[in-house]
Amino acid sequence: MVWCGVVWCGVVWCDAIRGIIVDAKFFASRTVGLNGKTLLWLLVVALGVASIVVDASLGYGYGLGASMTVPLLSAFGLSGLLGYWVVSLLRAFKTGQFIREEGPQGHLKKAGTPTMGGIFFIPVAVGLALLATGFSQDVLAVSALTIAYGAIGCLDDWLVLRLRSNQGISPKTKLLLQIALAVLFCLWVLTSQPSTVTTVALPLGVALPLGLLFWPLAGFVLVAESNATNLTDGLDGLMGGTGAIAFWGLAVVTAPTHPDLMVFCAAMSGACLGFLVHNRNPAKVFMGDTGSLALGAALGAVGILSGNLFALMVLTLLFFAETLSVILQVSYFKATKGPDGIGKRLFKMAPLHHHFELSGWSETQVVTAAYLTTAFCVVLALLWQ
Repeated sequence: MVWCGVVWCGVVWCDAIRGIIVDAKFFASRTVGLNGKTLLWLLVVALGVASIVVDASLGYGYGLGASMTVPLLSAFGLSGLLGYWVVSLLRAFKTGQFIREEGPQGHLKKAGTPTMGGIFFIPVAVGLALLATGFSQDVLAVSALTIAYGAIGCLDDWLVLRLRSNQGISPKTKLLLQIALAVLFCLWVLTSQPSTVTTVALPLGVALPLGLLFWPLAGFVLVAESNATNLTDGLDGLMGGTGAIAFWGLAVVTAPTHPDLMVFCAAMSGACLGFLVHNRNPAKVFMGDTGSLALGAALGAVGILSGNLFALMVLTLLFFAETLSVILQVSYFKATKGPDGIGKRLFKMAPLHHHFELSGWSETQVVTAAYLTTAFCVVLALLWQ
C-alpha cells in the first residue's frame, strides 16, 4: 500500500508538471516561424535584457567581475565562437554519437552527430568565472568540482566511442565516482566554510538550520542534480537552454550574498547559450555526459555553498520531473510484471521528454515547453525569496 501511495503521488505530481508543459505548448504552437534558431535568439535576448535589468536594480556596473550581463554575454560569445573550431575537430576525430535503437525512431537519423561538446563550453565558463572573480575560493572549489564531474562524463563518452556501443562506464562505477567527489566536496565545505552553511534559506525569509542532517542532503543533491541533468539531455537544445535559464535564476538568487557565485552562474548561463549556437535543432553537436554531468554538479555546488538548496529545487523542478519519470516507469514496470516478464508502463517512454515526443509533439515544441516551464520555475523561486 505504501509503494502504491508513492507511485500515485508521483503520478499526480508528474501530471501537474505535464499540465504546465501542455499550457506552455499551447503558446509555443502559436508562435510563428518557431524553430531552433528562433528559440536560441529569443533566449539570448530575454536573458541578456533581464541581466541588464537585474544589474541596474542591484546597482552593479558593467565590469566582468561585478555584474551579470558582462560575464553572461562574454561566455556566450566565447563559447559560441570556440564551438565552430571544436565541432569541426570533433567531426574530424569521428566522435559520432551512437543512438539507442530502443529510443524514438526519429532520433536514428542523428547517429554520427559529434558528441563530447562539453569540452569547449564548460571550460570557457569556468575560466571566465575564475578570471572575473580573481580566483575566489568558492568559485575555485565549484569550478574544480564541475571539471571533475565533467571528467567522469568525458571518460564515459570516450569509452562509448572507443567500444562503439551505447555503454561506457558501468552505472555502478559512475555512481561511485560521483559519490566520492560529492563526499570530498562536502568535506571541503565542512572544513572551510562557516557553520552557517548548514542553514538552508526557505521562502518568506525563513531559515532552516539542519546541522548534521545537512551533509547527507548536500551529498545527495550533488549526485541527484548531476544525474537529473544527464537524463534531461535528450533533445536538441533541451539541456543547453533549460540549463541557461536555471543558471540565470540561480545567479539572481545568489547575487545579494555571494556575488562571486553570481558571476560563476552568469558565466555558466552564457556558456550554455554559446553551446546552443551549435546544439539548437538540428544539432551539429551534443554535449554528452562531459557537459551534462558538469552542469548538474555546478548547480548543486552553488546551491550548497550559498545556502539556497530550496531555491535550487524549485529552479530545477523540470530536471526532477525527468528523473522521477524514469524512477516511476521502472518501478511500475517491475511491480506489474507478469509471468511472461512483461509489465505495464506509466509513460510511452521515459524520460518525460520522450513521452511527449511519442505523443505527437515535435522536438521544437517539447523544447519550447521545457524553456517556458523552467522560466516559470525561476519566477516562482524569485517570488519566494
